[in-house]
Order: sequence, then structure tokens, then C-alpha cells
Amino acid sequence: MWRQINTRGVDGASTPTLYRVLIRKIVLGMGSAVETLCGQAFGAHKYDMLGVYLQRSAVLLTITGVPLAVIYGFSEPILVFMGQSPEIARAAAIFVYGLIPQIFAYAINFPIQKYMQAQSIVLPSAYISAATLVLHVLLSWVVVYKVGLGLLGASLVLSISWWVIVAAQFAYIVTSPTCRHTWTGFTWQAFAGLWDFLKLSAASAVMLCLESCMTISGWVFMISVGFNAAASVRVSNELGAGNPKAAYFSVWVVTISCAIISAILAVVILCLRNYISYLFTEGEVVSNAVADLCPLLAITLILNGIQPVLSGVAVGCGWQQFVAYVNIGCYYIVGVPLGVLLGFVFKLGVKGIWGGMLGGTCMQTAILVWVTLRTDWNNEVEEAQKRLNKWEDKKKEPLLTGIRDNN
Repeated sequence: MWRQINTRGVDGASTPTLYRVLIRKIVLGMGSAVETLCGQAFGAHKYDMLGVYLQRSAVLLTITGVPLAVIYGFSEPILVFMGQSPEIARAAAIFVYGLIPQIFAYAINFPIQKYMQAQSIVLPSAYISAATLVLHVLLSWVVVYKVGLGLLGASLVLSISWWVIVAAQFAYIVTSPTCRHTWTGFTWQAFAGLWDFLKLSAASAVMLCLESCMTISGWVFMISVGFNAAASVRVSNELGAGNPKAAYFSVWVVTISCAIISAILAVVILCLRNYISYLFTEGEVVSNAVADLCPLLAITLILNGIQPVLSGVAVGCGWQQFVAYVNIGCYYIVGVPLGVLLGFVFKLGVKGIWGGMLGGTCMQTAILVWVTLRTDWNNEVEEAQKRLNKWEDKKKEPLLTGIRDNN
């Protein structure tokens, strides 16, 4: 059976991509609260709280993963309801079933990543990911071609690979001297204050999901995502450490750096606008259409060089709820209606729809720039200290003491 759908299953597996990406972003967004708290706690030298925040976020995301797993389980009827043919929906659902364990790997992996990034521990994760990639390729070949599990095998290997990453990262945390001050073992504090943690995390999820309205420039956007993480870590560290000037300096260094890189890439896109389509397909008609849209793409790249970085600053400061409101207003009150108006009423087609969405992105970027310029960084330091005092529990009850650091 698996071999029968293996050839056609590639299209089926790609059908629910947006649906799966949105669910993944919910999980990642729900975890960004730990990004704020771990960064600020590390800057404030409250090292033992990083392990608590890691566990608290993992607990919350694991709980969140349960209803998401149910949605994965009903992928076939959901895809049919969305207009897919039953045959494609069935093939896609088989692939998605194998990804259910991956949800819970995400739920633990994301807090671990933010816990490590808050301490500027980056290389171990890179090495682990590289080694897992080699293992993943080998396992995929064996499971798909030798065992013959097809789509289900491919997705199960993806889940296994993510769990290997989680296990390796956790082993590093437990055994590495670098984390001895921030990981002191499992504790019951992980289950305390989950409601307040949920409120901050839910705002983060809304913020992150609504930022994914357009992904045509996804490759270049990943550069900005890296700068987003750097901005969040550095700003939260400096606020937690009580260094408002350093936080302000970090904001503008990372914003200007990413904006320059994006501007250079936008110029390259414009210079190659008559040839860029041939990387993906052939045909003069397609090439002309892509060249006609490249100016909009260039503007998108520049905006994507600024907006994600400022969103990272927002996460570092703990502004997730405010940015969620901004995203709702800019995308759904301005961007979507403007796109519909230009695309369908004024008959501008794709250009109009894209232009309308860019209008929403421009407004969002302008608001974030304005708020960042008017930020009182001394006040943000005070807010960070209040936040840490609120989240720090004075009584610490270890859940398992066997792996605690005795030094």
C-alpha cells in the first residue's frame, strides 16, 4: 500500500504544508515567553530560574500539543473540508500521522533552544543538528526505499530525528559544566504559575502566527529570523542585567545590520529580475511576470529586514501582547482589506493583493520603529526586574535530586 502512494504522495504531502506550518508556529509562538524570561533572568544573574522557565514552558507546550495532535489525527476530513480531493487528502493524512510525535518534540525543543540561546550557547545545537541530518538522510533511505514504508516512513523518520535532537540537547544540558548553574534538576516549580505563563505565551503565538501572512521571500526571511533571535537574546540579557544603554545600542546595531543585508539582497533581486525565475522553472511568460513583480519583492525583502528584528526586540522586552494587537490591526484591518480593494475592485490582480499586504507590513514596521524610538530603556529595565521578581518563586522544591549539580 505504501509503495502504491509513494510516487503520488509527494504532492499529497506538500498539500497541507501551510496547515502544518501554522500549527508549528502556534507551538513555537507559545514558547516565546521562555525567550523573554530566560534572557532577562540570565542578564539578572538569576541563573537557577532558567531551568525552571525551561521546564515550565515544556510543560505548557506539551499540554498545548495534545489538541494539536488531535487536529493532526483528523487531517483527512479537514483537508477534504478545505477542498482537497479525497485521494490527495488521504495521502497527505498518512504523511501527517507520522508527524504527530514531532509535535511534542517541538514542544520540548523550542524551550531548550531558547534556554541555551539566552546563555549564548549556540555551537552545540549546530553540531547536534548537523550530526542528526546525516543520521536522518541514512534512516530515510533505509525506511523509505529498503523497508518500503513510503510517506508514513518518511514522516516517522522526521519525528525520530527531532527526538534525537531533543535527547542530545538535553544530555548536553545535564552533563555540561556550562549549564551547571542554570540547570539544577527537575522541580515542582515547573507546574506553578502556568496560567500567567499561558497568557504571555498565547500573545506570543498570536504575534508569530499573524506575522506569517506572506512567505514568498522565505529564504531571505530566514536571515532576519536569525537576527530576530540575536536581538531577543541580547536585549533581554541587557535588560535583565540592568544595562539600558547597552540594550539600546544592541537594538540599533542588529536592526541596521539586518537592514543593510536585506537592502543589498533587494538590489541583487532587482538586477537579476529577468533571470531569477529560471532557477525554478522555464518559460518567457513566467520570466516576464516574475520580473514585473520583482520591485514588490525587493520592498518586501527590505521590510523583512527590519520588522522581524524589531519583533525580536519586542520579545526581549516582553511586549508580545502589544505586538499581537499591532499584527491584528495591520494585517486584518489594513492589509487584507486594502489587498482586496486593490486586487479585485481596482482590478490590479496579484500586484494589488501583494501591494495591499505590503501596506499592512509597512504600517506594522512603522509602528514598531516609532515605539522602539520612544522606548524609555531605564523603565524597561525596571519592568524586567518586576517581571523577574514576579516569576521567581522563593521556595524551591526539587522534583528529582539525583541529577542536581552538587557543586
